Amino acid sequence: MPPKAVAEVTIDIDPATYETQNVHAIYDTIASHFSSTRYKPWPIIAKFLSRIPDGWIGLDSGTGNGKYLSLDRDGKTWMVGLDRSINLLKFAQNAGDKAREVVLGNVLDHCWRTHAFDFAISIATIHHLATPSRRVLAVQRLLQAVSPKNGRVLIYVWAIEQDELSKRIIPQGERNETRTGQDVVVPWVLSKSNIAQNPKSPRDSREEVYNRYYHIFAKGELSALVSQAAAGLGLTIGSVVGQPSSTQGVEILQDGWERSNYYVELRRWSI
Repeated sequence: MPPKAVAEVTIDIDPATYETQNVHAIYDTIASHFSSTRYKPWPIIAKFLSRIPDGWIGLDSGTGNGKYLSLDRDGKTWMVGLDRSINLLKFAQNAGDKAREVVLGNVLDHCWRTHAFDFAISIATIHHLATPSRRVLAVQRLLQAVSPKNGRVLIYVWAIEQDELSKRIIPQGERNETRTGQDVVVPWVLSKSNIAQNPKSPRDSREEVYNRYYHIFAKGELSALVSQAAAGLGLTIGSVVGQPSSTQGVEILQDGWERSNYYVELRRWSI
């Protein structure tokens, strides 16, 4: 099937309301079908989790169906899953056929004490937030969640630069040229068989299309977002080497692209 162009959008209402209507409500509706398509871990994320020290406790912020909660190396690490979709959490709470700790909540909220976790991941979540300030806040919540001494964070978002296997064509416009990303809606199609499994969906049509909001990131935008978030918390950006005493900061260990996504790996430090 050839890739399809996605439509640009302009957000002209309260962003929280917009996200409720165009992200959260949709994922609750398509949860069963969506979960059935999300089962294979992405390689760099699996590698990141495989290197987490034994005994560390982590946060999966925007856990969805919890597919990464099961990458706990037979209990050597442990993660809590956070998501706004109650229907996706019903899958997450038994991810990998094992009882998991999951929390219904917003990635923008203070859901736990500061520095409660050793590491955190945010996979394909921040791109659903409708304004730059809300995306900055989401990164700040991740930085606040992990230990200031060697806490690790991994963030993934969709990229404007799509690969040859992508099902999407991102519109090329002025905002792309200025490297500030694109606000778009991406369709999710429920077939007749999927609709029959979902009582919220109309039963008198062959398929239903749900347009989910995404902010598709431009090259360099994610690392810039991290820098802005860190600066807002009074954290120094860069390596701990050569820093003065009584300083806290964030180092970007990786800043890359994989299969139509941008990602950053971060390390908190404190001296």
